[in-house]
Amino acid sequence: MTALNIALVGYGFVGRVFHAPLIRHTPGLHLYTVVSSDAAKVHADFPDARVLADPTRAFADPAIDLVVLATPNDTHAPLAIAALRAGRHVVVDKPFAPTLAEAEGIVAAARAAGRLVSVFHNRRWDTEFLTLRKAIDDGALGDVVELQSCFDRFRPQVPDRWRERPGAGSGLWLDLGPHLVDQALQLFGMPDTVQADIAVFRDGAQVDDWFQVSLQWPRRRVLLHASTLAADHRLRFLAHGTRASFVKHGLDPQEDRLRAGMVPGAPGWHHDPRPGSLVHADSDGVHHTPIASVAGDYRTYYAGVRDAILGRGPLPVTPEEALDVMRVLEAARDSTRLGRSRSVDGAARTI
Repeated sequence: MTALNIALVGYGFVGRVFHAPLIRHTPGLHLYTVVSSDAAKVHADFPDARVLADPTRAFADPAIDLVVLATPNDTHAPLAIAALRAGRHVVVDKPFAPTLAEAEGIVAAARAAGRLVSVFHNRRWDTEFLTLRKAIDDGALGDVVELQSCFDRFRPQVPDRWRERPGAGSGLWLDLGPHLVDQALQLFGMPDTVQADIAVFRDGAQVDDWFQVSLQWPRRRVLLHASTLAADHRLRFLAHGTRASFVKHGLDPQEDRLRAGMVPGAPGWHHDPRPGSLVHADSDGVHHTPIASVAGDYRTYYAGVRDAILGRGPLPVTPEEALDVMRVLEAARDSTRLGRSRSVDGAARTI
Protein backbone atom coordinates (compact mmCIF):
# COMPACT_ATOMS: atom_id res chain seq x y z
CA MET A 1 0.00 0.00 0.00
CA THR A 2 1.25 3.47 -0.88
CA ALA A 3 1.10 5.51 2.30
CA LEU A 4 -0.91 8.72 2.43
CA ASN A 5 1.16 11.72 3.50
CA ILE A 6 -0.21 13.53 6.53
CA ALA A 7 0.38 17.11 7.65
CA LEU A 8 -0.36 17.42 11.36
CA VAL A 9 -1.03 21.03 12.31
CA GLY A 10 -0.36 21.59 16.00
CA TYR A 11 1.95 19.64 18.29
CA GLY A 12 0.57 20.48 21.71
CA PHE A 13 -1.07 17.92 23.98
CA VAL A 14 -3.74 16.76 21.52
CA GLY A 15 -1.44 16.58 18.51
CA ARG A 16 1.45 14.94 20.32
CA VAL A 17 -0.43 12.50 22.59
CA PHE A 18 -3.40 11.51 20.40
CA HIS A 19 -2.99 12.20 16.71
CA ALA A 20 0.71 11.64 16.09
CA PRO A 21 0.92 8.15 17.70
CA LEU A 22 -2.33 7.00 16.08
CA ILE A 23 -1.21 8.20 12.65
CA ARG A 24 2.21 6.61 13.14
CA HIS A 25 0.75 3.21 13.99
CA THR A 26 -2.04 3.07 11.41
CA PRO A 27 -0.90 1.17 8.30
CA GLY A 28 -1.03 3.23 5.14
CA LEU A 29 -0.45 6.60 6.82
CA HIS A 30 2.80 8.55 6.97
CA LEU A 31 3.39 11.57 9.20
CA TYR A 32 5.15 13.64 6.56
CA THR A 33 4.94 17.19 7.94
CA VAL A 34 4.25 18.71 11.35
CA VAL A 35 3.32 22.36 11.65
CA SER A 36 4.77 23.63 14.91
CA SER A 37 6.84 26.50 16.27
CA ASP A 38 8.92 24.00 18.30
CA ALA A 39 10.89 21.89 15.83
CA ALA A 40 13.06 20.38 18.57
CA LYS A 41 10.03 18.90 20.34
CA VAL A 42 8.76 17.36 17.12
CA HIS A 43 12.14 15.95 16.10
CA ALA A 44 12.58 14.35 19.52
CA ASP A 45 9.64 12.10 18.59
CA PHE A 46 9.81 12.09 14.78
CA PRO A 47 13.39 12.75 13.65
CA ASP A 48 12.53 12.43 9.96
CA ALA A 49 9.43 14.61 9.93
CA ARG A 50 9.54 17.92 8.12
CA VAL A 51 8.64 20.76 10.50
CA LEU A 52 7.12 24.01 9.25
CA ALA A 53 6.01 27.04 11.21
CA ASP A 54 3.52 28.25 8.58
CA PRO A 55 0.49 26.01 7.96
CA THR A 56 -0.16 27.54 4.53
CA ARG A 57 3.14 26.09 3.32
CA ALA A 58 1.96 22.64 4.31
CA PHE A 59 -1.42 23.17 2.65
CA ALA A 60 0.29 24.20 -0.59
CA ASP A 61 2.53 21.12 -0.70
CA PRO A 62 1.23 18.75 -3.44
CA ALA A 63 2.79 15.81 -1.59
CA ILE A 64 0.27 16.20 1.26
CA ASP A 65 -2.87 14.08 1.00
CA LEU A 66 -4.49 14.82 4.36
CA VAL A 67 -4.30 17.70 6.81
CA VAL A 68 -5.07 16.98 10.48
CA LEU A 69 -5.92 20.00 12.64
CA ALA A 70 -4.98 19.68 16.31
CA THR A 71 -5.06 23.39 17.02
CA PRO A 72 -7.10 25.63 19.35
CA ASN A 73 -10.81 25.46 18.61
CA ASP A 74 -11.13 29.02 17.33
CA THR A 75 -8.68 28.24 14.51
CA HIS A 76 -10.51 25.17 13.20
CA ALA A 77 -12.74 26.91 10.67
CA PRO A 78 -10.18 29.23 9.00
CA LEU A 79 -7.49 26.55 8.86
CA ALA A 80 -9.84 23.83 7.60
CA ILE A 81 -11.25 26.08 4.88
CA ALA A 82 -7.75 27.13 3.79
CA ALA A 83 -6.58 23.50 3.61
CA LEU A 84 -9.66 22.42 1.65
CA ARG A 85 -9.28 25.26 -0.82
CA ALA A 86 -5.67 24.17 -1.31
CA GLY A 87 -6.97 20.75 -2.36
CA ARG A 88 -6.29 18.73 0.79
CA HIS A 89 -8.59 16.35 2.63
CA VAL A 90 -9.06 17.44 6.25
CA VAL A 91 -9.57 15.90 9.68
CA VAL A 92 -10.57 18.37 12.40
CA ASP A 93 -10.17 17.57 16.08
CA LYS A 94 -13.40 18.00 18.04
CA PRO A 95 -15.29 20.26 18.31
CA PHE A 96 -15.80 20.82 14.60
CA ALA A 97 -15.80 24.60 15.23
CA PRO A 98 -16.92 27.01 17.97
CA THR A 99 -20.27 27.59 16.22
CA LEU A 100 -22.63 25.71 13.93
CA ALA A 101 -22.35 28.44 11.30
CA GLU A 102 -18.57 28.04 11.14
CA ALA A 103 -18.91 24.25 10.90
CA GLU A 104 -21.38 24.65 8.04
CA GLY A 105 -18.86 26.90 6.32
CA ILE A 106 -16.25 24.13 6.53
CA VAL A 107 -18.64 21.60 4.99
CA ALA A 108 -19.52 24.03 2.19
CA ALA A 109 -15.81 24.52 1.48
CA ALA A 110 -15.26 20.74 1.34
CA ARG A 111 -18.09 20.31 -1.15
CA ALA A 112 -16.84 23.16 -3.30
CA ALA A 113 -13.32 21.70 -3.33
CA GLY A 114 -14.46 18.10 -3.88
CA ARG A 115 -12.52 16.99 -0.82
CA LEU A 116 -13.37 14.98 2.29
CA VAL A 117 -13.70 16.48 5.75
CA SER A 118 -14.26 14.58 8.98
CA VAL A 119 -14.16 15.24 12.72
CA PHE A 120 -12.10 13.22 15.21
CA HIS A 121 -14.91 11.80 17.33
CA ASN A 122 -12.57 9.10 18.57
CA ARG A 123 -14.65 8.08 21.56
CA ARG A 124 -16.97 6.11 19.30
CA TRP A 125 -14.16 3.56 19.72
CA ASP A 126 -14.08 3.60 23.55
CA THR A 127 -14.39 0.09 24.89
CA GLU A 128 -17.21 0.97 27.31
CA PHE A 129 -19.21 2.69 24.57
CA LEU A 130 -18.80 -0.23 22.17
CA THR A 131 -19.81 -2.62 24.98
CA LEU A 132 -22.93 -0.60 25.79
CA ARG A 133 -23.82 -0.34 22.12
CA LYS A 134 -23.52 -4.11 21.67
CA ALA A 135 -25.68 -4.74 24.75
CA ILE A 136 -28.36 -2.44 23.30
CA ASP A 137 -28.11 -3.93 19.81
CA ASP A 138 -28.33 -7.46 21.22
CA GLY A 139 -31.50 -6.58 23.13
CA ALA A 140 -29.96 -7.31 26.52
CA LEU A 141 -31.41 -4.12 28.02
CA GLY A 142 -34.75 -4.12 26.21
CA ASP A 143 -35.92 -0.62 25.35
CA VAL A 144 -33.54 1.89 26.92
CA VAL A 145 -35.48 4.64 28.65
CA GLU A 146 -32.65 6.34 30.56
CA LEU A 147 -28.92 6.75 30.11
CA GLN A 148 -26.52 8.62 32.35
CA SER A 149 -23.24 9.36 30.57
CA CYS A 150 -20.60 10.90 32.84
CA PHE A 151 -17.11 12.26 32.17
CA ASP A 152 -16.07 13.58 35.56
CA ARG A 153 -12.67 14.62 36.86
CA PHE A 154 -11.18 16.18 39.98
CA ARG A 155 -9.21 19.25 38.93
CA PRO A 156 -9.89 21.94 41.56
CA GLN A 157 -7.00 24.12 40.36
CA VAL A 158 -7.63 26.04 37.15
CA PRO A 159 -4.71 25.46 34.76
CA ASP A 160 -3.31 28.26 32.65
CA ARG A 161 -4.22 27.11 29.14
CA TRP A 162 -6.34 28.41 26.29
CA ARG A 163 -9.25 26.08 27.09
CA GLU A 164 -9.65 27.84 30.45
CA ARG A 165 -9.57 31.39 29.12
CA PRO A 166 -12.54 33.34 27.76
CA GLY A 167 -12.89 33.15 24.02
CA ALA A 168 -14.52 31.31 21.17
CA GLY A 169 -14.35 27.56 21.64
CA SER A 170 -13.19 27.46 25.26
CA GLY A 171 -14.85 25.79 28.26
CA LEU A 172 -15.74 22.28 29.35
CA TRP A 173 -18.91 21.95 27.26
CA LEU A 174 -16.99 22.33 23.99
CA ASP A 175 -14.17 20.15 25.35
CA LEU A 176 -16.04 17.08 26.63
CA GLY A 177 -19.57 17.76 25.38
CA PRO A 178 -18.75 16.72 21.79
CA HIS A 179 -17.69 13.26 22.98
CA LEU A 180 -20.84 12.64 25.00
CA VAL A 181 -23.22 14.16 22.46
CA ASP A 182 -21.74 12.16 19.58
CA GLN A 183 -22.04 8.91 21.51
CA ALA A 184 -25.67 9.63 22.39
CA LEU A 185 -26.55 10.43 18.78
CA GLN A 186 -24.88 7.25 17.61
CA LEU A 187 -27.07 5.25 19.99
CA PHE A 188 -30.41 7.01 19.67
CA GLY A 189 -30.37 9.58 16.88
CA MET A 190 -31.31 13.24 17.28
CA PRO A 191 -33.35 14.23 20.35
CA ASP A 192 -36.47 16.36 20.17
CA THR A 193 -35.36 18.88 22.79
CA VAL A 194 -32.39 19.77 24.95
CA GLN A 195 -32.51 21.06 28.53
CA ALA A 196 -29.10 22.28 29.66
CA ASP A 197 -27.39 23.69 32.73
CA ILE A 198 -23.82 24.79 31.97
CA ALA A 199 -22.08 26.47 34.88
CA VAL A 200 -18.86 27.81 36.43
CA PHE A 201 -18.01 26.42 39.89
CA ARG A 202 -14.26 26.57 40.59
CA ASP A 203 -12.61 29.52 42.27
CA GLY A 204 -10.82 31.52 39.60
CA ALA A 205 -12.54 29.79 36.68
CA GLN A 206 -13.37 32.09 33.75
CA VAL A 207 -15.22 29.59 31.55
CA ASP A 208 -17.69 26.79 32.16
CA ASP A 209 -16.29 23.85 34.14
CA TRP A 210 -19.49 21.86 34.85
CA PHE A 211 -22.50 20.78 32.84
CA GLN A 212 -25.61 18.69 33.10
CA VAL A 213 -27.50 18.38 29.82
CA SER A 214 -30.66 16.37 29.25
CA LEU A 215 -31.41 15.10 25.75
CA GLN A 216 -35.12 14.40 25.52
CA TRP A 217 -37.26 12.05 23.46
CA PRO A 218 -40.92 11.16 24.15
CA ARG A 219 -39.97 7.99 26.02
CA ARG A 220 -36.27 8.40 26.69
CA ARG A 221 -33.90 10.69 28.55
CA VAL A 222 -30.12 10.87 28.18
CA LEU A 223 -28.30 12.82 30.88
CA LEU A 224 -24.83 14.08 29.95
CA HIS A 225 -22.74 15.15 32.92
CA ALA A 226 -19.21 16.42 33.46
CA SER A 227 -17.61 18.05 36.48
CA THR A 228 -14.11 19.21 37.34
CA LEU A 229 -14.88 18.86 41.07
CA ALA A 230 -15.83 15.19 41.31
CA ALA A 231 -13.50 13.48 43.78
CA ASP A 232 -15.40 10.24 43.15
CA HIS A 233 -15.53 10.06 39.38
CA ARG A 234 -15.89 6.35 38.82
CA LEU A 235 -19.29 6.23 37.13
CA ARG A 236 -19.10 6.29 33.34
CA PHE A 237 -22.41 4.79 32.15
CA LEU A 238 -25.66 3.85 33.83
CA ALA A 239 -28.38 2.70 31.42
CA HIS A 240 -31.85 1.51 32.41
CA GLY A 241 -34.00 -0.53 30.06
CA THR A 242 -37.19 -2.53 30.16
CA ARG A 243 -35.26 -5.80 30.62
CA ALA A 244 -32.08 -4.87 32.50
CA SER A 245 -29.63 -2.13 33.39
CA PHE A 246 -26.01 -1.64 32.37
CA VAL A 247 -23.44 -0.09 34.70
CA LYS A 248 -19.84 0.79 33.91
CA HIS A 249 -17.21 2.44 36.07
CA GLY A 250 -14.03 3.94 34.72
CA LEU A 251 -13.04 5.54 31.42
CA ASP A 252 -11.59 3.70 28.47
CA PRO A 253 -7.86 3.25 29.24
CA GLN A 254 -6.57 4.28 25.79
CA GLU A 255 -6.04 7.93 26.76
CA ASP A 256 -4.01 6.99 29.85
CA ARG A 257 -1.95 4.57 27.77
CA LEU A 258 -1.28 7.20 25.13
CA ARG A 259 -0.24 9.65 27.84
CA ALA A 260 2.15 7.03 29.20
CA GLY A 261 3.72 6.55 25.77
CA MET A 262 2.35 3.05 25.12
CA VAL A 263 2.39 2.06 21.47
CA PRO A 264 -1.15 1.78 20.07
CA GLY A 265 -1.98 -1.86 19.48
CA ALA A 266 0.76 -3.16 21.79
CA PRO A 267 -0.02 -6.18 24.02
CA GLY A 268 -2.56 -5.13 26.63
CA TRP A 269 -3.69 -2.10 24.62
CA HIS A 270 -7.30 -3.30 24.45
CA HIS A 271 -7.61 -4.59 28.02
CA ASP A 272 -10.13 -2.79 30.24
CA PRO A 273 -9.48 -3.68 33.90
CA ARG A 274 -13.00 -2.60 34.93
CA PRO A 275 -15.57 -4.39 32.77
CA GLY A 276 -19.20 -3.36 32.95
CA SER A 277 -22.07 -5.47 34.18
CA LEU A 278 -25.69 -6.22 33.41
CA VAL A 279 -28.05 -5.76 36.35
CA HIS A 280 -31.27 -7.75 36.67
CA ALA A 281 -33.84 -7.56 39.45
CA ASP A 282 -36.33 -10.26 40.44
CA SER A 283 -38.06 -11.58 43.53
CA ASP A 284 -34.74 -12.95 44.77
CA GLY A 285 -33.01 -9.58 44.64
CA VAL A 286 -30.61 -7.69 42.37
CA HIS A 287 -28.11 -9.65 40.31
CA HIS A 288 -24.93 -8.27 38.69
CA THR A 289 -23.51 -10.24 35.78
CA PRO A 290 -20.15 -9.17 34.29
CA ILE A 291 -20.33 -8.47 30.57
CA ALA A 292 -17.45 -9.09 28.20
CA SER A 293 -15.86 -5.86 27.03
CA VAL A 294 -15.72 -5.05 23.31
CA ALA A 295 -12.18 -4.01 22.42
CA GLY A 296 -11.80 -0.35 21.53
CA ASP A 297 -9.13 1.06 19.25
CA TYR A 298 -8.86 4.72 18.20
CA ARG A 299 -6.80 3.69 15.17
CA THR A 300 -10.06 2.43 13.66
CA TYR A 301 -10.95 6.06 12.99
CA TYR A 302 -7.79 6.76 11.03
CA ALA A 303 -8.04 3.47 9.14
CA GLY A 304 -11.53 4.52 8.08
CA VAL A 305 -10.33 7.94 6.92
CA ARG A 306 -7.54 6.26 4.95
CA ASP A 307 -10.00 3.94 3.24
CA ALA A 308 -12.42 6.77 2.46
CA ILE A 309 -9.68 8.81 0.76
CA LEU A 310 -8.69 5.74 -1.26
CA GLY A 311 -12.31 5.12 -2.25
CA ARG A 312 -12.55 1.88 -0.30
CA GLY A 313 -15.24 2.80 2.20
CA PRO A 314 -17.29 5.57 3.84
CA LEU A 315 -15.92 8.16 6.21
CA PRO A 316 -16.00 6.90 9.80
CA VAL A 317 -17.48 10.25 10.88
CA THR A 318 -19.39 12.07 8.15
CA PRO A 319 -19.80 15.85 7.89
CA GLU A 320 -23.54 15.42 8.39
CA GLU A 321 -22.99 13.55 11.66
CA ALA A 322 -20.53 16.19 12.83
CA LEU A 323 -23.03 18.96 12.04
CA ASP A 324 -25.71 17.15 14.07
CA VAL A 325 -23.35 17.18 17.06
CA MET A 326 -22.87 20.91 16.56
CA ARG A 327 -26.64 21.44 16.48
CA VAL A 328 -27.00 19.80 19.88
CA LEU A 329 -24.01 21.65 21.33
CA GLU A 330 -25.49 24.95 20.21
CA ALA A 331 -29.01 24.10 21.40
CA ALA A 332 -27.57 23.34 24.85
CA ARG A 333 -25.81 26.70 25.03
CA ASP A 334 -29.04 28.41 24.00
CA SER A 335 -30.97 26.43 26.62
CA THR A 336 -28.59 27.55 29.37
CA ARG A 337 -28.77 31.17 28.25
CA LEU A 338 -32.57 31.18 28.02
CA GLY A 339 -33.23 29.03 31.07
CA ARG A 340 -35.59 26.67 29.28
CA SER A 341 -35.58 23.71 26.94
CA ARG A 342 -34.60 24.20 23.35
CA SER A 343 -35.60 22.20 20.33
CA VAL A 344 -32.68 21.08 18.25
CA ASP A 345 -34.05 22.92 15.22
CA GLY A 346 -33.65 26.13 17.22
CA ALA A 347 -37.19 26.92 18.38
CA ALA A 348 -37.27 27.51 22.12
CA ARG A 349 -40.13 25.96 24.04
CA THR A 350 -40.97 25.13 27.61
CA ILE A 351 -41.82 21.60 28.71
